[in-house]
Amino acid sequence: MSLLDPDDRTRTGVRQQTELLGSPAREPRTLLEASWRDYVFAEIWTRPGLDRRSRYLISISSAVCEGGRPDVVDGYIRGALKLGLITLSEFREAALQLAVYGGWSRGVALDTAVTRVATDLGLPPGDYAPIRAQPWDPKQRHSEGSANFTAVMTFPAPAPVTPYFEGGILNFVFGEMWMRPGLDQRARRWVTLVGVADSSSTTPIRTHTYAAMASGNATVPEMQEFVLQYAVHGSWPKASVMQAVVLEMGERVTKGLPYQQ
Repeated sequence: MSLLDPDDRTRTGVRQQTELLGSPAREPRTLLEASWRDYVFAEIWTRPGLDRRSRYLISISSAVCEGGRPDVVDGYIRGALKLGLITLSEFREAALQLAVYGGWSRGVALDTAVTRVATDLGLPPGDYAPIRAQPWDPKQRHSEGSANFTAVMTFPAPAPVTPYFEGGILNFVFGEMWMRPGLDQRARRWVTLVGVADSSSTTPIRTHTYAAMASGNATVPEMQEFVLQYAVHGSWPKASVMQAVVLEMGERVTKGLPYQQ
């Protein structure tokens, strides 16, 4: 059996941290900073099971949800922008997605961080399409929201029998936000999964985990990698809940079984 060299791991960590955060990695001053370099960047971020764009979206969303320090969140955003993996406009869409699934305050936190980094880099605020530019028929909007819910979640939409379902889920979340062209569905899925994982709410965790795989937005192995990437900022206890659901729903999707509560 060949042995792994700790010096090689450190060199990998320095290289990865410098590239991923868009600034030179400084020498660790504490045990935590050393583990950040030698484990998180050297080992987790170099795993082949998930692309970097996805890892950025997961890390940024979970760091914001857990109240991560601005320098941590800003570093991820700066790195993603410099590498061209996520555009400024896509970050604005991600902030809205996170506002729905993590709460508006967290959406504000991400939006503010994006503005902060864009200002530091001398970038414009970022263009966005209007929420809705033309007059609309409320009934048509609900009909479109219901159809889009079924497409995104892969099972029938709820009836608009309460303000939550009518004014929230069908009217805006699936009638407008999920239909916006500024961010692809796979990217929206990662932000959503972080939001529901952080909520510790059983039904959203189960439905969105199933839908992520059943829709083809993520494979079962990619969802397994999601759990590890989320654990870094979301915590291992919260990730353990996601792990159990991924195993259960992954088996259902692999067998071609429909979602079941």
